[in-house]
Amino acid sequence: MPAPPHTPPASRTAGRAATAVVRASAALTRLRRGRLLHPTGRSFSGEVMIWGTPGPPTGVGLLDDPGRYRATVRFSKGVPTAGGWPDVLGLAVRVHCGRRPFDLLVSSSGAAPLLRNLPLPRRRFAGTYSTIMCYRAGRRRLWLAALADPDSVDLGRSLAAVAAATRADAPRLVLAVASAVGPWRPVGQVSIGAQLSARDDAALAFDPVRNLPPGLRAAGPLIWLRDQTYRGSRRGRGATVQSGGSDATTV
Repeated sequence: MPAPPHTPPASRTAGRAATAVVRASAALTRLRRGRLLHPTGRSFSGEVMIWGTPGPPTGVGLLDDPGRYRATVRFSKGVPTAGGWPDVLGLAVRVHCGRRPFDLLVSSSGAAPLLRNLPLPRRRFAGTYSTIMCYRAGRRRLWLAALADPDSVDLGRSLAAVAAATRADAPRLVLAVASAVGPWRPVGQVSIGAQLSARDDAALAFDPVRNLPPGLRAAGPLIWLRDQTYRGSRRGRGATVQSGGSDATTV
């Protein structure tokens, strides 16, 4: 009778650690009866228009080639603090671009190269939102961001103000890409439409590690932890990586 396959100790340790993170995240999610990460937010229909990458291409077709896509957009507060108090603000954009969506999750940060890696609390839903952790496209390291559009309506200092701005106009944000030390290069824009219901917002479940377009992959030392934490949060809510918006008409 053949001997059972041997699992290296390092693999067993990694597997146990992953299971522990997923279970802990799921338990915390159930305890707070909602999302573990950025629990308070508002979701909206939207549209993403890609103009194409100025200068050298990134090697990611979704960024390099002009296109227009339906989207689901969510603004959120990280802690969350009350009212307009400073918080790490979040923006999630689900781009409906094929069989698997592209989930772009960005947090309030600085625009300068040394600050785009750091989540920075702020009061207003304006300014720079960056991916904090980088992506890789081939051998290149890339950061993505959503930047304030100077010609767009102001989003204000609260989630209620964001919702009011969408009722008065169609707010826009500029999508941009950068290297570790280079300037932001605009590649497109996000237009924000009507607010979705609280039920639709609760159903949304994003995966910034696995829901990526061809040619782009998540990178960085904390990707493993981020992947397991989001997986545990989804498990605690009974959600999947496609939950909320993949086939919805309110996008």
